[in-house]
Amino acid sequence: QVQLVESGGGLVQAGGSLRVSCAASGRTFSNYDLGWFRQAPGKEREFVAAISWSGGTTYYADSVKGRFTISRDNAKNTLYLQMNSLKPEDTAVYYCAAKSRLSSGSYRVGREYDYWGQGTQVTISS
Repeated sequence: QVQLVESGGGLVQAGGSLRVSCAASGRTFSNYDLGWFRQAPGKEREFVAAISWSGGTTYYADSVKGRFTISRDNAKNTLYLQMNSLKPEDTAVYYCAAKSRLSSGSYRVGREYDYWGQGTQVTISS
């Protein structure tokens, strides 16, 4: 089992920045690829970004590419999402998720992930 706890959400004005974090506990953190997903009210959950177990490979949704940066610190068992140039359409609950590094499933597909955090609310005001 892996327990994931997000933090760092909040209310930010458009154009601002925010960093959300995801602290993991349980099994060896570096055995897992990690992802960020988000869900806005009335919308389906969508992929935001993902990072391989080593941190060597990252993936981004087109909507956030160039504005968001995913990173991880395996020594601290923590995943980060640095969000810059925020837009009102970035408003959502942000979830971190983990899947085994041995999994061949797509980084972009939520059902490929085995563990999920409870989410942190990010609200961008216009």
